[in-house]
Amino acid sequence: MQMKDGFSAVRAEALLREWTQSASLVKHGLAVARCTESYGTREAERCGMNGEEALRLAEFYRCAGLLHDFDYERHPTPEEHPFVGVKFLREQGWPEEMLHAILAHAEYSGVTPETHLDKALYASDELAGFLTACALVKPSRTIVDVEVTGVVKKMKDKAFARAVKREDILRGAELLGIPLQEHIGNCLHAMQQHAEELGL
Repeated sequence: MQMKDGFSAVRAEALLREWTQSASLVKHGLAVARCTESYGTREAERCGMNGEEALRLAEFYRCAGLLHDFDYERHPTPEEHPFVGVKFLREQGWPEEMLHAILAHAEYSGVTPETHLDKALYASDELAGFLTACALVKPSRTIVDVEVTGVVKKMKDKAFARAVKREDILRGAELLGIPLQEHIGNCLHAMQQHAEELGL
């Protein structure tokens, strides 16, 4: 990926909060961002990046997560989301690679996940929501007490978190080329590391 300027997590989070009143939707953006960021860190390691270069790639991934649903509350229909948000971001000079990933996370957009960032964002979206649901049914209501085996078991319970598309979680792991349990573990660890920020 060719790194470009014109992005920062601070700016991305500010946009998410400016466009979104719902606390749960903001938390979803933060959670997806941390999961996606963790894959950016892995990709930087795979590419032999270190120092500032590695940090910038991880931040690039995090920004995509922060912005993937930032227009959803104002423009929730498939006709508008994420197209309205992407148009706005393009006008603001956000990198095209990031906009492609945001479009690709919505299957109906006609944009397929191609880059590693596209795949990481797609894979993190539904899973972050499912992990949040798993945390909220714990007596402690904290992500720290969630375990991979419990998540896999809950995925088989069709009555639990019905709105979460299991097939998207499975496809996300496939797109990344890793086993489902590993994908769950990666995202779970990322969210656990930032439990306080996520309110979990």
